Amino acid sequence: MPPQRLVLASASPRRLDLLRQIDLTPDVVDAATIDETPLKTETPRQTALRLACAKAGAVAARQPDAFVLAADTVVAVGSRILPKVETEAEGRKCLNLLSGRAHRVLTGVAVQAPDGRTASRLVESRLHFKRLTPAEIDAYLASGEGVGKAGGYAIQGRAGALVMAIQGSYSAVVGLPLYETMNLLTGLGYVRP
Repeated sequence: MPPQRLVLASASPRRLDLLRQIDLTPDVVDAATIDETPLKTETPRQTALRLACAKAGAVAARQPDAFVLAADTVVAVGSRILPKVETEAEGRKCLNLLSGRAHRVLTGVAVQAPDGRTASRLVESRLHFKRLTPAEIDAYLASGEGVGKAGGYAIQGRAGALVMAIQGSYSAVVGLPLYETMNLLTGLGYVRP
């Protein structure tokens, strides 16, 4: 029997670091390039899970002999999905919205096996930000840490000091729920090397 291959369908260095944290290094990193625009009729939960499954399927088409692991993280306030921040103005808008409030981080994870079977899971975490002063927002934006991040912040960095409480999976908030990921992989027959 040939050795099993694991492909990470994400260019996120955070997801790669999380996998390495549990001594699991993918054989290949092959980022999926799909349209990540939320559909008008779907909830944030549905968006995160749909995108994770779509990423797994897109990469599995290129890597048919591998276990393909994909994830997508959505930050939501109520039914509103916050963007992956690309500008300071977007970051300021997100941080002002999150200031002093609870919000949800929804991470969908999907695994497609070489035989085509797919398993997926959605992990929801609730976070509560402290009330942010204008100076704290300015300092965080100046760090550049929130650029490219859903909701405009990275809990594993400076934003960790802004989070008063978290209920759920810390690793899912970073970008990949490790417990659920291992369960999905082993459930589909992946054996750790």
